[in-house]
Amino acid sequence: MIYKRKSTDDKENQQNSIAYQKTETMRLVLRDKLRIAPVSLVSFCVDGMITEKHSAFKTHKALELTEDGQVQFDIERPKFQQMMYFLSKGYFKGAVFLSWDRASRNSRDEMIIRELMDRGVDFRFVNAKYDKSSAGELHKDIDGMFSKHRSRDTREKVMFTFRNLREKGVVTNRAPVGYLNLGDMYHKPFDPVRAPIIKQMFEMVATGEWTLTPITKWANEQGLTMMPMRRRRTPEEKAAEEDDEDTIVIEKISRPLEPGDVERIFKNPFYYGLTRGNDGEWKKSISHEALVTKELADKVIQMLSGRRTSKHYNTKLPVSYRGIFTCGLCGRVYTPYFRKKHIYMGARCDKSCPNPRKNIAAKELENKVGELINKLTFSNGELSDIDGKTQTDINDIEYKRKVAVEQSERRKKTIREDLSYLRENRITLLKACVYTPEAYVTEEQRLSSELSALQIEEHEADATTHEVIVEIMKLSELLESAYLHYYIGKSKAKEMYMRLIFSELKFSGNTLEYKCKNGFRALQKRLLPICDSTENRTQIPSLKSLCPNY
Repeated sequence: MIYKRKSTDDKENQQNSIAYQKTETMRLVLRDKLRIAPVSLVSFCVDGMITEKHSAFKTHKALELTEDGQVQFDIERPKFQQMMYFLSKGYFKGAVFLSWDRASRNSRDEMIIRELMDRGVDFRFVNAKYDKSSAGELHKDIDGMFSKHRSRDTREKVMFTFRNLREKGVVTNRAPVGYLNLGDMYHKPFDPVRAPIIKQMFEMVATGEWTLTPITKWANEQGLTMMPMRRRRTPEEKAAEEDDEDTIVIEKISRPLEPGDVERIFKNPFYYGLTRGNDGEWKKSISHEALVTKELADKVIQMLSGRRTSKHYNTKLPVSYRGIFTCGLCGRVYTPYFRKKHIYMGARCDKSCPNPRKNIAAKELENKVGELINKLTFSNGELSDIDGKTQTDINDIEYKRKVAVEQSERRKKTIREDLSYLRENRITLLKACVYTPEAYVTEEQRLSSELSALQIEEHEADATTHEVIVEIMKLSELLESAYLHYYIGKSKAKEMYMRLIFSELKFSGNTLEYKCKNGFRALQKRLLPICDSTENRTQIPSLKSLCPNY
């Protein structure tokens, strides 16, 4: 086999071009009367000649040690890897290279070559001949060392050069859409077609009347596209021989803008004259001019940062129930819309959502909610029971509170006596070594804190009892007329009652699931889900359930 490699890190080195390597290796073949294998394999070789464009310095960082003591790692060059496999299996006698650095520039690949040479695989090099002696081994060591050093040195020089350029403010990377990439890092001019449109986009959004989606649509209508880019090459195209590359044409495609592209444009400091520095900071560029001012860019970011509605969307319909109803299966919101002068609610459910009723008349949902409120409202008989139970529960709570207060007073009296004794006999207790000064202070603070905690707890208990009684009376008065007001009210009034009583309203099929807000959850407990008719739904909540502290 003949192996030719053009490194990706020395494109300007014409001495090691593919054509040069082909000429020199063929001279060696004719001189030594070698027989090149007449083998052609797709994406590997043509007439026994392998051509690869890849850096031989890079290695796959992952290295694995198996339990049986084997070391495994990946070879970055696919054609080189396949050639080493064929040589290890004895399919070919050997391989011809221009020089050692065309074969390998890293320790791992070099180890494989040396192992195969020890097995008897015939490796020939145009620029060197390695004897089977200690001097030949030293020759290999020196050439391998210099080939690795050359790659390291080249990499350091490139990194140092780019670091110096970035320090000066030179744009070493590809300029974004709106600028031209002409192959000159010192000169990134405006794109005469795209730059004016992008500048106008900044100005339009800064007015506060545009958001991402409508400005993206506007830009696409103006003909703004992303920079032409080729698609990624397939593995077959990457492995194509040099002679086949002219026949493989990959057209550049300019795709339309998406909202994400527009957002990145607005947030990119490149457009107001900055470029990335060595440590990721932004600094003044000497390679391009600012398309917009920083003040304009900051204003655009400020306009896009909040929740705003674009004036260029259709005006919202003056209808109720926005954001109240959701799909009980996928959670999407039902949105109101007009159809033949009637209001309907529609949900854009997931494609996989099994909800059969993604659209429903608003009147039907109003009636279902009215039925819920009617069920939550107590009947006259239930109100009589509540009045009796409320008074009984209030008396019970008052009795328990009185007992708790008496216990608290006894405890407070004991603590006050302990504090008084501690303070009156402080000198005696310290002299008798009952307490150290630190222990005395700690004990006094503990008793004072416990006394304060009891006083606060008593105050909160009084407030809790009073609040529960007031809330019960308010709720009873409200529910007497709630359903009637809802029934005769218009959509705005019905929406108010929905938001007041319910925290969740989920609809799917013919079922309306609900969850009441805190003040009404006691009424919800007496009802089971609507779809369940097998249990008793008339259990009246007591005041005890609303006041668990007693």
